[in-house]
Amino acid sequence: MQQELPVRKRNRLQGYDYSLSGTYYLTLCVEGRHNLLGEVGVGAITNRPQTILSDCGKIVEDAIDNIPKHYPQIAVDKYVIMPNHVHIILDVNTEGVHGRLIIAPTTVSNVIKEMKSYVTKQIGFSLWQRSFYDHIIRDEEDYWQKWRYIDENPAKWHEDEFYEK
Repeated sequence: MQQELPVRKRNRLQGYDYSLSGTYYLTLCVEGRHNLLGEVGVGAITNRPQTILSDCGKIVEDAIDNIPKHYPQIAVDKYVIMPNHVHIILDVNTEGVHGRLIIAPTTVSNVIKEMKSYVTKQIGFSLWQRSFYDHIIRDEEDYWQKWRYIDENPAKWHEDEFYEK
């Protein structure tokens, strides 16, 4: 008798074109939710909770900071690297100079795939859980809600659904 494999839940919105201009809130998780990216502590300059990045976390930060250099049509509006996951707000603009459409726009999935691949090559092993979670930001209120969540995430680390001791 053949055992049925569990059906994997789709993370992407069915039928949505992720190469379109828009703003996206993304969550990328470390496999097994291991705290490989750093630890939450009090920042020396800000005197408020922040993630003190490990070497792996610093590589992830470098990869995020380089997204706009490799994809000029994509801006990283806000991000936070937590001990075992990352939240990012990406703004995708597929209209080039003078309102012309970019001929071969890339998808959000391709950007994240390349970013994860870069981190894997730098570290020497894949630390990522497969895929990522996304939310298409629909309006200004939604945008600022996600922005605040990212901004406050380190202070609320012990309440976070991804928190692991």
